[in-house]
Amino acid sequence: MSWLDNRLHHQGRFSLGVKSNSVEPEINLIPFIDVLLVVLIFLMISTTFTRYQELAITLPSANGAASQAEVKQIHIAVSRDGRFAINGKVTDRTQLSNLLTSLNKDNTVQVNIDADARAPHQAVMNALEAARDANLSNIVFSSQTKK
Repeated sequence: MSWLDNRLHHQGRFSLGVKSNSVEPEINLIPFIDVLLVVLIFLMISTTFTRYQELAITLPSANGAASQAEVKQIHIAVSRDGRFAINGKVTDRTQLSNLLTSLNKDNTVQVNIDADARAPHQAVMNALEAARDANLSNIVFSSQTKK
């Protein structure tokens, strides 16, 4: 009797007539593919929304001529980090309205807001509010011409 016959004969002895076949392990890929498809669909949907959240803004530039009439001007400079200067003197937000009120002797004063291109929007709005609190209505924003 050969080795293979002995092995087959031995397996049949303890199985009570039922031959047991060894089950080969297998990996079921269908749930894995389902999960990957759900993740892929989620990524496709979520990336389409980022396109609509961005706004392409082109800031205006001025090509107009300078004003001919000489008017008393107050220059409010707004720096990149949100600090203020009135006519070259550095001040803070709390004193901005008081200084503008003291400089407004008559209502013919023109306010030039010279804001840095990267200045926070809130800082520019604070300068506008201070001019409004000082009853100044002639407000001009400075820009530079394209070369």
